[in-house]
Amino acid sequence: MTQQIRALVVDDSQAMRRSIMYALQRISGMVCTEAQDGAEGLKKLTQGRFDLVLTDINMPLMDGLKLIHHIRQATDHRGVPIVVITTEGAAADRERALALGASAYLVKPVQAKVVMDTVKHLLKLA
Repeated sequence: MTQQIRALVVDDSQAMRRSIMYALQRISGMVCTEAQDGAEGLKKLTQGRFDLVLTDINMPLMDGLKLIHHIRQATDHRGVPIVVITTEGAAADRERALALGASAYLVKPVQAKVVMDTVKHLLKLA
């Protein structure tokens, strides 16, 4: 039996969440939970255990950078890999996200294989 891997996918676009989850579910044992913005994502993080977080930056209520900051401050999820998947391609945005504690930074549109390879690398599955 494969080990269950719990991923939290945070993006205000339902189509983007579905696309990311489609890629993730091709990894054996992956179970996805979705959130519409950083505030909902943070709430779900406090209610459960996750092995991985994938987040957009630009979202209502709480953006992805604030979410990363909150995750890195919390003791429960401090070491969880965080993958940013965003339309923000500027070097400054990438540097801010990585400085806050993001583990990887992907720019949309992103191929399913790139998402899968990034996640496998971060979770040491490859």
